[in-house]
Amino acid sequence: MFAGIEEVDWASMRHAHGPADDVPALLRGLASADPAERERALDGMYGAVHHQGDVYPCTLACIPFLFELVADPWVPDRGDIVELLTSIGGIDLGADDEEEIGEDEAEAAANYAMAAAAVTAGARVFFTLLADDDPGVRLSAPLALAALHDDPARVLGLLRARLAAERDEEVRLALVEAAGRLALRHRPLAGPVADWLGRLVAETGPPGLRLAALAQLARCAPRSLPDDVVPVVTGLLGELRTPPAGPGGTRARPVEPPGPGAEAVPVSPRGQVRALSAEETAGRAAPWTADLLRTLHAGLDDRVAERTALLAAQLRSPDPWQRVDAVRMSDRLIGGWRGSYAELVRLVGEQLAAPQPRLAEAAEHLLEGLFGLAAPAADALAARVAADPGAWVRTWPDGRTRLGSAATALARLGDPRALPALTAALAHPLVPYEVGPAIARLGEAARPLTGALQRRLGEAVLDERANDRVGPLLRALTALRAGAAAPEVLRVLCEAPDTGGERLRTAALRALAAFGPASLCAVPELRALLRRTGTAEAAEAAGALWAVEGDADAVLPALIAGLASWDADARRAAAVAVRRLGGRAAATAPRLRELLRDGNLWVRVDAAIALWEVSGRAEESLPVLLAAWEQNHRARVRVAECLARMRPAGAGSDAARVLLAELTSVRRHNAPDGAYGSHDTYTDEKLLALCRRALPENTGKEPT
Repeated sequence: MFAGIEEVDWASMRHAHGPADDVPALLRGLASADPAERERALDGMYGAVHHQGDVYPCTLACIPFLFELVADPWVPDRGDIVELLTSIGGIDLGADDEEEIGEDEAEAAANYAMAAAAVTAGARVFFTLLADDDPGVRLSAPLALAALHDDPARVLGLLRARLAAERDEEVRLALVEAAGRLALRHRPLAGPVADWLGRLVAETGPPGLRLAALAQLARCAPRSLPDDVVPVVTGLLGELRTPPAGPGGTRARPVEPPGPGAEAVPVSPRGQVRALSAEETAGRAAPWTADLLRTLHAGLDDRVAERTALLAAQLRSPDPWQRVDAVRMSDRLIGGWRGSYAELVRLVGEQLAAPQPRLAEAAEHLLEGLFGLAAPAADALAARVAADPGAWVRTWPDGRTRLGSAATALARLGDPRALPALTAALAHPLVPYEVGPAIARLGEAARPLTGALQRRLGEAVLDERANDRVGPLLRALTALRAGAAAPEVLRVLCEAPDTGGERLRTAALRALAAFGPASLCAVPELRALLRRTGTAEAAEAAGALWAVEGDADAVLPALIAGLASWDADARRAAAVAVRRLGGRAAATAPRLRELLRDGNLWVRVDAAIALWEVSGRAEESLPVLLAAWEQNHRARVRVAECLARMRPAGAGSDAARVLLAELTSVRRHNAPDGAYGSHDTYTDEKLLALCRRALPENTGKEPT
């Protein structure tokens, strides 16, 4: 084995972490009899030689030796090596991808292409592995063939034949998944694959196999799904229920701790991931069920009503693991799609009282991100908060704190039953950041907390870490318009550190502006800040001074200078302040018109809104706002807020067309990003409400 490995000039090549002269040792480590050594070698291959999917010259040089390892029946854990080869050779650059590659990426693209060609050329070895004695090898081989072999019709025939002979349940599921992947990669095979999968669903076979066939059918041929897909899946899940115990209960296969004197074996990062996965699946009768259901939901896509009904059925299951999976999948569904979720949310709320900690915590986390949509679970949240005062504030090992998820969710509903938790959080040495926004959501109900907020702000040490301590307090006082705290806020403005204090001073200026005439004590400092011409602070100070004194002539020069600043933040702050002056700032209109062509989208949006506010003419601002709507979905809420005041959306207008398109879309406007934000659902629901207000009639989807 490894003939010729020393003839490769490894030292002349590099991988993610430097020279590749360690690659021969990694390859030999993959064949080691020591499990820990194999784990370290595999971790090194993924961490350096194939780092984050990259292909280097040393990766290409490894391919023949990896095939040699796979073909040797005496090498342990060959299934892992099959997966590694599949990953290395599975890069598929389409025509569109190739057009986007620049010169600096050409070498990497060539490496991907050579890797795909090299692994595909050797993929025939995977045929023999379909019937290997090692179940781990048989588990990996079907997906390797589906991803890499250049004769998909032959692969499909062998997958079907192997399914009839295979007895290992997980391998059978892998064979079905491989067929689904074939249909996605080779569309002419979609029909035959769908027919086969449909027969598997209809036959009286093992429930796991039928569920796998349904999942792949949803993935590659969703129109072929049976009309009664929800009751069919629910019935299959009933057959797959986990025996009593569930998350947080006794595990079916407990891991025994090492005996006295046993030497601790270092665990690689991949080993840690595997250990966490093993902990998650321990005790489940069918640990792969969650993956199958995720695949099924992805295939159902915009069939929101069916997905909701399926998740509701899961949440009623006596199997706590199925309910854990349902809560997690509900998070993805609600966060990505608009729909009617009241019953689903109520069922999630019921999980808060579950005796299994993992289930209750998953429900808390979901409800925390729903804001107003969590209303059907309000009573359940209040009971959870009242029952566990110890969870009101969470403290991390490094001293950071956060408000508990249940208390946060309850406060985000504006429910005064969250007040005891917020009161306790305000007494904590480090007030959690979430307290500020939570008090803002409670509004007047949180007025009794004003004294504690003012006292904590007056006691706060204003050093380079002051923003962590003071930020939540300023946010809360601003929302409550607690003018009595103006002296304490002024201290923050005057004594904030020069380094890292910008955010703190901005927050203090906005608080003073919210207090209005109650901030009279700050006027000298605000006037002094006006002299910092062309800065964001000067513009913020101008806005605050206007709120306190109402003297437009005193602040207009600073705002005009801000609109002409080289700093985009200053231009935006000035435009926002100008809006508050309305017609009194008519002198800024020429400069605002110039900013409609600014290179910064956010400056253009703020300038367009300000121009409408000062001129009352929508025809200049509207094209800029609608263009920003299309260019950046993150601008839509800001644009919709203006349209709701402007009301330009007459029948047949461009604004009405845009608003109607948004209201009739089932996809959340911020879902296509792929990244998940804690406020995404709230932001989308806010957008929908604004769109309804902006239209002359209540048109489109009802509130979800």
